[in-house]
Amino acid sequence: MEEMNWVDIYEAIQKGFTIVVIAVGSIEQHGPHLPTQTDSVIGDFLAHLIALKLENALQALTIRIGCSDHHLSFSGTISLKKETLKAIIADYVESLSKHGFKTIIFLPSHGGNFIPIEEAINELKPKYPWTKIIGYTNLTRYMMRLWKIAQKYGISAQEAGSHAGEVETSQMLAIVEDQVINERFESGYVGRIEGDLSKTLFEKGMSAISGIGVIGDPTRADIERGRVYLEQLADYICKDIRISILD
Repeated sequence: MEEMNWVDIYEAIQKGFTIVVIAVGSIEQHGPHLPTQTDSVIGDFLAHLIALKLENALQALTIRIGCSDHHLSFSGTISLKKETLKAIIADYVESLSKHGFKTIIFLPSHGGNFIPIEEAINELKPKYPWTKIIGYTNLTRYMMRLWKIAQKYGISAQEAGSHAGEVETSQMLAIVEDQVINERFESGYVGRIEGDLSKTLFEKGMSAISGIGVIGDPTRADIERGRVYLEQLADYICKDIRISILD
């Protein structure tokens, strides 16, 4: 939508484009080989794919900074307070609902955003009973689906990882190959990915888990596999969104 003018946006809404998709990314470290905008790049690309697949949807400007306190020990990370992100989401809803959008979808592409988005949506729903506000806020489901796709190619969940591992690195190769530094590929934490890890991550920070800021192993990253991850993840999310719209 930021590349469109207001007249074309207005006419699109009148023609039935009443769904709007907003990615919520982050600006935070992603190991020595990926740019700090990784989550925002992936989120922006996914939101675009999903808007196209939904057919009667537009994509609004991605919220590029998220809640990343657990990465602040690494240079370049910029983090919003939870209350700040929730306020931005509220302002998005207030603005977009006035224009005739009937369904507003928030798509987090960074783990630290899932809970704040869910909280914000739950607080906003009573204020906007005429607008369906949806958030894809099941982080476990999001990651499990990616790992399931990776396993088809012989990539373990530990290699695929949850932060700058094989999956995210492959996705970034598919979107912005020139921003990926292949010669810096290095395995990070590749132990079990379970509840205790998430607790440590959010309470003690990424540096308590991986000194290079990586959970997973990017060394087998592949551009073609990255395209598959993006396309199939978008398909999965679209199915869930369609169910939520009908609820």
